[in-house]
Amino acid sequence: MRTGSPLLRLSFGTGSSPTCQRRVALPPGAIPLLGFKLPAMAPPPSSEQPDAAAPGAGAISRVLVVMAMEKEAMPLVNKFKLVEAPARESIFPKGAPWTRFYGIYKDLHLDLVMPGKDAVFGVDSVGTVSAALVTYASIQALKPDLIINAGTAGGFKAKGASVKDVFLASDVAFHDRRIPIPVFDMYGIGARKTFAAPNILNELNFKLGKLSTGDSLDMSPQDEEAILSNDATIKDMEGAAVAYVADMFSTPAIFVKAVTDIVDGDKPTAEEFLNNLISVTAALDVAVTKLVDFICGKRISDL
Repeated sequence: MRTGSPLLRLSFGTGSSPTCQRRVALPPGAIPLLGFKLPAMAPPPSSEQPDAAAPGAGAISRVLVVMAMEKEAMPLVNKFKLVEAPARESIFPKGAPWTRFYGIYKDLHLDLVMPGKDAVFGVDSVGTVSAALVTYASIQALKPDLIINAGTAGGFKAKGASVKDVFLASDVAFHDRRIPIPVFDMYGIGARKTFAAPNILNELNFKLGKLSTGDSLDMSPQDEEAILSNDATIKDMEGAAVAYVADMFSTPAIFVKAVTDIVDGDKPTAEEFLNNLISVTAALDVAVTKLVDFICGKRISDL
C-alpha cells in the first residue's frame, strides 16, 4: 500500500539523520548507508549461490508474490488464473486472516498471498506487522525461490517520480522506528540493499529508486527528516518489513512499486490515491506480468 502526505519542505539532499551518529565497526563487506555500515540484503554473492556453482542448473520454479490490498492483487489473480486455497488446504495457522491464491503459469508455480481483512474492522490489514507475519508464514510453508513484493506507493517528484511510474527498489529502510541509542538507532532504520536484478532493470525499463517504509499514512516532521535521510524516491507501508523477513531467511526479494500519488505535489494524498488507484493498479498488473514472464526459465543469477 502507498503512504504519504504533502511534505512540509522538500530538499532531497543528504539530510540529517534523527538518530544517534556513533560509528561502529562491522564485518568487511557491509555497505555504508545513512552514515553507517549496514549489511546487504540476501542472497549472498553469486559465487556463493548454489545455482552459480552449476551452470544450467537451478532454474527458478516457485515464486511468492506478497501484496497488501485486495484491489491491488485481484487483477494479477485473474491474469494468472490463480485459485484461492480453500480453508481445508490452508498453509496458515488457524485463526490467521491471511489469504493465498496459487496456480501454474508457464513453468512457474505462483503463490500470491495477502494479509487479508482485519477481523474487527473489515479493512485490508495493511502495514508492516501484517506484511512481516504473512511473509514469514509463507516462506516457512512454501519455500519460494524468489519473492516479489508488489504494490502501490507514494512518489516524490523531486526525485523524478510521476503517477503510474513503476519502480524497482534498490534499497529499503524504515522511517518511523526511532530508537536514539547507539546501534539501536541503526537497527531501527534497518537500511539494507535489496537483491540486485540488473537484467530485469535493463530489459523491462523500470525506474530505480530507494524505498522508505512506515506504518502511518500521514507524516510527522520526524518522519519527514528520516525519509530525507533515507534519500527515498518512493514510500510505502510494507516493503522494508518484507525485506527484513526475506533477509532473515536468505530468500531473494524484488520490490516492484507503482506510484499512485505525488507526496510533494499539490493534491491531497488520500484524494489522489483513491482517484488513481484503479489506473495505477492496471499499470502494476502489466509490470508484474512482464516481470514474471522475464523470470520464466531463468536462474536467480540470471536476473
